[in-house]
Amino acid sequence: MSQPLIRPWLAAARCASKSAARSATGSRLLARHQSTEAEQNEPLESTEDWLTFRQRRAEQKLQFQFFEPYGSTQNAETTFKLSHALHKPQANATVSALLAAGAHFGHASTRMNPNFVPYAYGTRAGITIIDLDHTVPMLRQAANLVRSVARAGGTVLFIGTRPDLRPVVVKASQRLGKQGYHVGERWLPGTLSNRRQFFGDAVVDEHKILPDLAIILNPLQNTIAINELAAEHVPTVGIIDSNVDPRLVMYPIPANDENTRTAELITGVLSIAGREGVSLREHDILMETRHRDSQARARANQYIKSEGSDN
Repeated sequence: MSQPLIRPWLAAARCASKSAARSATGSRLLARHQSTEAEQNEPLESTEDWLTFRQRRAEQKLQFQFFEPYGSTQNAETTFKLSHALHKPQANATVSALLAAGAHFGHASTRMNPNFVPYAYGTRAGITIIDLDHTVPMLRQAANLVRSVARAGGTVLFIGTRPDLRPVVVKASQRLGKQGYHVGERWLPGTLSNRRQFFGDAVVDEHKILPDLAIILNPLQNTIAINELAAEHVPTVGIIDSNVDPRLVMYPIPANDENTRTAELITGVLSIAGREGVSLREHDILMETRHRDSQARARANQYIKSEGSDN
């Protein structure tokens, strides 16, 4: 038999064997499913069947109770979603959270800034790996700074001029209420250095234009804003990648500045710290008001007693 005549026959035989195997597998699964359904839907005809059914349910309940501490209950509230990093950020960042967000990936090792060497863990496949053991304490330091500034009544400015960073800075500024501001578009040169030409003399004289703290998510694209903030003596916090000089900002946070998840995680931690500072400020104002009221009542009672003794 020639080769052209053998090939169609082999192809037909192969297809027939595959279809037979699939049908056999499907029939086995169907038989197993039917047997399982038959066992579950089998009527309880005697007392022994009822006792066996109760014993089986009790064993299943004990198994669930035994393995429950080692697992998790999945529902709409506990299931993680990608939007949680933006709308439900965590208050404290850990090394595992930063690692999951991809904050340890830097740029190519050939592009690493010489001043970034203390924050580099090493290189892998030509890519600089950022040491997250430095990122966590520096992020906590920046969070404490944001909390202190917000508690003192200062304003915090979030700057992120990439399209993917705009919702991040918007949500972060909203968490601080009236003390939070954001810049999601391009930073206009002269916004602070020539603020009288931008806003007018009346606005500059009546309102506070300069922020008390600025957080920059992409510092390399906002060097003009950093220079204007430095000229006005405004402290800056920035996410510094391996190709950026850490001395560009006052409080650097070594991490991947091109990953949106990393920006959401770091900005969420900082904005929640700012929200805590706002709450602490409100509590301090309330306690100070109560203290003044108590002092006023004490002076009034003392005055009444002195008037009564004179009469």
